[in-house]
Amino acid sequence: MADSAPASVLPDHGRLNIPLADIQAQDDIGRNCIEQGRYLARQDRWAELSDLMRTADESRETAPDGMPIAELLAFGARADVVLAAEHALSDAMALSEFDVLSGISELEDEMRAYAEDPMIALVVALAHIDLAWAWRGTSNDATLPALHQSRCAAHFDRAAAILPKCRAAAASSPIIASACCALLAGQRKAHTRVAGEYERLIELDPLNQRHMRALGTHLLPRWFGTYDELEVHALRIAARTQQTWGAGGYTWVQFDAIALDAEACAQLDVDYFLEGMHDILHRRPDQQTVNMLSAYCATTIQKGTGQNEKADAVRNQIHDAAHWLIRDHLTELHPLIWAHAANGFNNSVRISSPERFAARGQRDALRAIGDLFRDELRSGLDVTFTPTGLRLSGH
Repeated sequence: MADSAPASVLPDHGRLNIPLADIQAQDDIGRNCIEQGRYLARQDRWAELSDLMRTADESRETAPDGMPIAELLAFGARADVVLAAEHALSDAMALSEFDVLSGISELEDEMRAYAEDPMIALVVALAHIDLAWAWRGTSNDATLPALHQSRCAAHFDRAAAILPKCRAAAASSPIIASACCALLAGQRKAHTRVAGEYERLIELDPLNQRHMRALGTHLLPRWFGTYDELEVHALRIAARTQQTWGAGGYTWVQFDAIALDAEACAQLDVDYFLEGMHDILHRRPDQQTVNMLSAYCATTIQKGTGQNEKADAVRNQIHDAAHWLIRDHLTELHPLIWAHAANGFNNSVRISSPERFAARGQRDALRAIGDLFRDELRSGLDVTFTPTGLRLSGH
């Protein structure tokens, strides 16, 4: 639902009016799922948690932003353990008083108590992956203390020992396939397996664009791939998801990769990428998708301009797509999406205040949309977005 109060700015003469989506309601869905997972774990209601996760996983249920509900429940269930460890690792004094293994040991006990349950085992494996990253921190290998290196490796190894049992028990589970992909980042010999693991996940859950975007990122040279592999697998995914996305599979695989890497952007088949964008909108004309693509074209793709001439030419063509996306398809504003777009849709960004974050996204969006309609606004026209489309009117 859109808020009836319009967001308005007054550049020069005309007014820009656009309804705001109900941020609170959308944000609450994800937050409530996390809290539900946390509550059930605290109450030792593991069987109930497992049933909820399995049901959400089997139905491919997602929050409005595309995050699988099963993953949100699993995050909540391990959040106390992981956040306590992260806090201790960020504070040397706290670390000296903190038993870093106590929380994960309790989770391991629950896994043994529910030995045949792949969902409980998955929560434990994901907790180990989170703890591995907590020990890894943001240091590079050369500056990471030996203790941190060994603990990081040990947690990744433990997750790697648990996940095959999960997969054997629930071979068609997207959340387990997704965890297997997440594990790759911690394995030095993952190069040969990354595309295969992601293709398997995408086959299980082709409707969720997040998996295709993650594949593209991990095929960049900074991770496990090459520019040629990125292009080949983007085309391959487009072919394999043709029924679901048309050419959109190519666009989704390239989506984050070209925003992160100028050379990947320079080598993009931009015509096919834009064709994919049309196909995505044809299949997903909802405002969540329209805002995401509009914000990506208006802001995200512009980051890094000026480093690579060929990439800049590609960026400009994609940036131009914001014109038809906003003029022809936008009916309401989703500020959080625009705020995430300014960060390159970086999911690891910690948001201390959702309200301030959304306000920044709203300002970015109004500025971008105002620039797009600069001529109309300067000539005194009001630009109003309505549920049935764009309306231009004089005073």
